[in-house]
Parts: sequence; C-alpha cells; structure tokens
Amino acid sequence: MKLTSIWSCIIVLVSLIGLRVYDPDIIEQLRVINFDYYQKAEEQVQNESIVLIDIGEKSLEQFGQWPFPRHQFAQMISDLRNSNAGVIGFTTMFADVDRFGGDEIFSSWVKDNGIVLSSTTSQKGLESVAPHVGTATLGNGDATTFAYRYNSIVNNIHGSAADGVGMLSSSPEVDGSVRRIPLVISVQNKLYPSFGMETVRVMANKKSYTMKVEETGIENMRIPPYEPVKTDYTGSIYVDWTNTFERYQYGDVLPDLQGKTVIIGTTAEGISPLVTTPMGLKYPHDIQASVIHTLTGGKQISRPQWVLLGEVSLMFFLGLILLLSVYHLPIWLSALVFGGSVTGVVFAGFEVFASGILIDFSYPLILLILIFSHSSFNNFYVQFKLKQQIKGQFGTYISPEYVDMIVKDPSLMKLGGERKEMSFMFADIVGFTPISEKYMKEDDPEGLVELINEFLDKMTKIVLKNGGTIDKYMGDCIMAFWNAPIFCPNHAEMAVKTSIEIELLGDELEEKMKDMGLPRVKFGTGVNTGICIVGNMGSETRLDYSVVGDAVNLGARLEAQTRQEDTPIIVSQYTYMQTSDIPMSLLGEVKVKGKEEPVKMYAPLIDGEVRKLYKD
Repeated sequence: MKLTSIWSCIIVLVSLIGLRVYDPDIIEQLRVINFDYYQKAEEQVQNESIVLIDIGEKSLEQFGQWPFPRHQFAQMISDLRNSNAGVIGFTTMFADVDRFGGDEIFSSWVKDNGIVLSSTTSQKGLESVAPHVGTATLGNGDATTFAYRYNSIVNNIHGSAADGVGMLSSSPEVDGSVRRIPLVISVQNKLYPSFGMETVRVMANKKSYTMKVEETGIENMRIPPYEPVKTDYTGSIYVDWTNTFERYQYGDVLPDLQGKTVIIGTTAEGISPLVTTPMGLKYPHDIQASVIHTLTGGKQISRPQWVLLGEVSLMFFLGLILLLSVYHLPIWLSALVFGGSVTGVVFAGFEVFASGILIDFSYPLILLILIFSHSSFNNFYVQFKLKQQIKGQFGTYISPEYVDMIVKDPSLMKLGGERKEMSFMFADIVGFTPISEKYMKEDDPEGLVELINEFLDKMTKIVLKNGGTIDKYMGDCIMAFWNAPIFCPNHAEMAVKTSIEIELLGDELEEKMKDMGLPRVKFGTGVNTGICIVGNMGSETRLDYSVVGDAVNLGARLEAQTRQEDTPIIVSQYTYMQTSDIPMSLLGEVKVKGKEEPVKMYAPLIDGEVRKLYKD
C-alpha cells in the first residue's frame, strides 16, 4: 500500500471516531432512524387492558363545539363508570375556569374516582403549582440534576381533586419524531411524573414510585408490582410502539370495559396536534397509552454503556476492511464489500433488538458517504431537494407565482426564525350551526363538508390573490399572514383589503344560499399588525413555516370579538395606523391580556357604512 493510502486510512478512521465522539445532528438522525426500522419490523400486538376514547368530529356533532363544558366531562366520567371503566385519564388540559360554571360538578366527579389529569410544562419562570409525587430514591445520585428541567408547570385547576396529575412532556429527537418519553421532570428541584407514569401509579394504587439514581444518571424507575423499567440517564424510556388499542368515539355505545384503563383525548381536526412517531402521526393520548403499555409489560428497550464501545470497535474494523478494499479492489467490488458488511450489521442489529438492546448501524452508512460521495452530485442533489422542499412546503399556502420566485431565489426564504413586522388575519364562518343542522337533518354530511370546503376554497383564493400566506385551517377558520416569506411593504393594507373581499364574498354567495334554502353565509374577521417570530420551525426533516407572538394572538382575539361588536371585520389600532387609504370607523376599545393599555378597534367602511354581522 502506498504511503498516501495509509495516511488516508488513518485520516478516515480518525475522522470516523471523531464524528462518533462529537455526534453531530446528522449522524444522530441516522441513528434514531434505526429505532424506527426495528419497531416497524416487530409484530403489532393488541393491548387488552387499555382503551382509547376519541373526542372526534362525530363527538362534536353530537355534543356541540369544543371545548365542551365541564358538566359534559362529568357526564363522560359517569358514562365510563357505568361501563365499568378502571382508571380514567384525561390528556385534555383544564387550565381555565369553565365559562359555563361547571367546575364544581366536574371536580366532584374527579375526586376519589380514579381520575388522572394532565398538565404541561412552561419556561416562563412562573411558580410551580401542580401537585408533585414523592419518590423513594436508591443510589448516590441526585435525580433533579439529570431529569429534564423546566421553570414552571401550567396548573390544572382540578388537579387537587384528582388521584393523579401527570406531565405531557416528551423529548423529540433531532428529526422531530418522539421515540422517548421522560418518566419524570424537574421543576424547581421537585420531581414530577409523566402522565403515563402517574396513570400506572394510580392503577397500582401506590402513593409514590422508586427510582435508582447513580452519579452517572438515572438508571431505572419502578412502581410495584410492575418490574423496574430501564431508563436513559435523564429518566426517559424508549417507548414500545408495537401495540394497538381498542378505541371508541365519545358518544358511541360502550361495552362492558371490565376495569380497563381508559385514556381520553381529542382527535377532531384543528383541536389536538398530531405528533410524529416511528409509527407515523399519533395523537397525545395514543402516545400516553403506548407509554403505559411499555411500563406495564411492554418491551423494554435500552442502550447500555458498553454499546458505544462495541459500535466504535465494529466500525473501526469494518472501516479498515472497506478502505483497504477501496485501494486494492475495483470500486464496484469494494461497494459489494461495504454492502455485505452493512447487511450483516443490520441483521445483527435486528437480532440484538429482539432482546431489548438498541444497536446503531449508522456508521457503515457514514463510511459509504465518505468514500462514494461526489461533490458535484451532492451539490445537484442538495439544490434539487431544496426546490422540492420549497414547492412541497409552500405550494398550498401561497400563490404559484410566489412559489416560483422562491424556487428561483431561495434567499427569499430564510430557514429558521426571524423577528419581523407582519399583518395577520383570522377569518371564521359565523353562525354555521343552522346550516349544519339542515344537512344533518337531511343525513348529508358529505354535502356539509363539500359546502365548507367551497367556502374555504374561495376564502383561500382571495388570500393568495392578495399576496397572503395561509398558515393553517382551524375547522371553518383560516389564519393567514402577510410580509413573509415574500416581502410585502403594504402588508397591513393587503390584510384589510382581503378581509373586505371575504365579507363581500357573502354578498356573492347570497343568492346561491337562498336557492339552497340556507341562510346568508357570514364571516367574522380579525386583523392585526405587529412584531412576531416567523420561519421554519421544527427540525431539519420536519419543518412547519409559521408565526408565533402576541401580535398573532391579538388577531385571533379580534376575530372572536366580532360577535360582541356585531360587525364582521375588526381591525386593531396598529393596523389602522398603516392603512390611511382605507376609510374606517372607531368601534371602541378592548382590554387584552398582556397589554397595560386597551387596544382600539376599528371597522372598515363598506359602501360608506359599518356593516352589521347579524343583519338579516
């Protein structure tokens, strides 16, 4: 072997080991994908002790719009108890007082009834108010130094009445997918269990749980009579996703549940977020059910400390063999050597996984990239993927002309978040209940969906025509914004113009609605302008172009205020100051949470007057 070849071997092998020690995100991403392949290869098994109750579209049609009043949740507990349910867990948060005054009756049903409620974490630095559960700690370590730390917890106002309150916390991997769930978190030097952990504790009728903590981190946790569960040093477990559950829609006639644990969550579109998992998108109560399954007899998956040394040694040996073959064999033959090595490692990985140990086979892939990557192909591939990402990400949210502009000049789209002044519009179909009832009486849900989609389609076209970006659809409501990703100097004016055109859409559709025997369609729209954070949020493989900030929240608040002000469009003072060319009338002021001074509200004049929302 030539001297240069020897040095190449040394450089590549040292680089490989350095990459493993440094562990950059791209390599971690390859590694976590291993877990997905292993899980998908496992046989799916039905869990016979856990039942899921979905609050979906069918439930909303039967019991009314979300959120349900608390007395409805109390009735839910009563129905489940009549069906002989065991422990009942709600992944729905109850952070605010019930506007219908049903908190007292709900708390009375929660108290001493085997109910587990949920809470969530916050980084706002507020005082923690959620109840915590004591732990019996074995070992020399301090769990609060290893567990995920948060400043505070969002209070569940019924938490004191419940048998347990657990955290809906997760630890997404670098690609945004949830594979591990922390069983415990630390808030102000107190330990709080996860929702799944707390549910198991209530199932076992125990007052606390035990934890083994050494100087290197948390090793395991246990709730008798269940076996100890191995964790990583943070107290997180790899979830066993190889399970399915018996599930029903809330409102369905339930069979005898025979003491099974029931986990309740929302599945209606726009209410509960979907979470990426190795088995695809899942709702939070699906995830928590899988955690409970893992804790009570599912497969325990771990990565012992010796695994890292074994992986590095194996990769060193395989890397040396591959590099020697590259310098002494034809490229196609060395590729066969590499492929055979990877196949062997992958097969061994699946076999070891069957025993509950997670092996990383990503480094043979790294070697392949190091040896066979070509810069020109790489550049072409990156550019191609970027254009596809742009088209896929923005194609349904902004006009085709703007998409073409971004494809030609990707610098128009800043990856990541940035502070920017923007205008926001929330447009909602108001008073849709009579229309829904007519379709329901005629047993024509498909027609109702078709009609809603027609309205949303027309509203969307108006937004895109005026240079706006669709952020999301929330039932029959559209959220849109201006001045991102494409610069729009008159974004406030365009947002107001769009709201006016949406209101005039009702005029356009009036005759059609009358011919169909339906009332005039009405729209409620709120418009605001302000500073927010906008950009691609998520991970490198799963991005969501969106906005966050108080200015966005104010736009939503103004849309809701249209009902109280009896006008279809409300524009904030901040938008008004940038739209001098559009005549408007002062409506009054509204006190907004987080702002010391009330916000002035304006209504644009249409045909010289302020329109009424509830006109005949």
